[in-house]
Amino acid sequence: MAMGDILRAAVRDGTQAGLKAKSFMDNGELVADEVVVELIEERILADKVGFLLDGFPRNVAQAKSLDEMLAKYDLAIDRVVFLDAPEQNLIDRLCGRLICRGCGFGFHRQYSPPQKSGYCDRCGGELYQRDDDREDVIAHRLEVYHEQTAPLLSFYQQRDGFSRLDASGEMDAVYAVLKQAVEN
Repeated sequence: MAMGDILRAAVRDGTQAGLKAKSFMDNGELVADEVVVELIEERILADKVGFLLDGFPRNVAQAKSLDEMLAKYDLAIDRVVFLDAPEQNLIDRLCGRLICRGCGFGFHRQYSPPQKSGYCDRCGGELYQRDDDREDVIAHRLEVYHEQTAPLLSFYQQRDGFSRLDASGEMDAVYAVLKQAVEN
């Protein structure tokens, strides 16, 4: 479950945590850690079949809150996979993303371009680049990552089930090693 997707769905569905999150978002603020953990808790309890988190936790405080919340249900994190790639690789990947306004399908200018420039192969909708995929925004996101998220490596790498994978290769190769790390 991708945190951004969970957040957007909770706001759209008007859940209790979604309404709390919306108040932060409407004021241009980051959603408070306790609200983010509440959103994750809602989703984990709804699915009841296991989960994979993407984009969460983003800092050590969230990781500790996640551990506490999971312990209430006698659950724990089985695996943590860190996908490691050079920053320029990340910038190139993110700056090239295109999304269809009609169906939401994703393309990439270099790796999976549409057949007709600017238009979705699936529905013919217009393709656009999200504001957070501009190079200046990505540079800021990387600064925030180094300040807030990178310390999670120390938090998790001492635990059983931690893996650090080289994510600089082709998509299919990275997917294969990621799949293996998650399944083992």
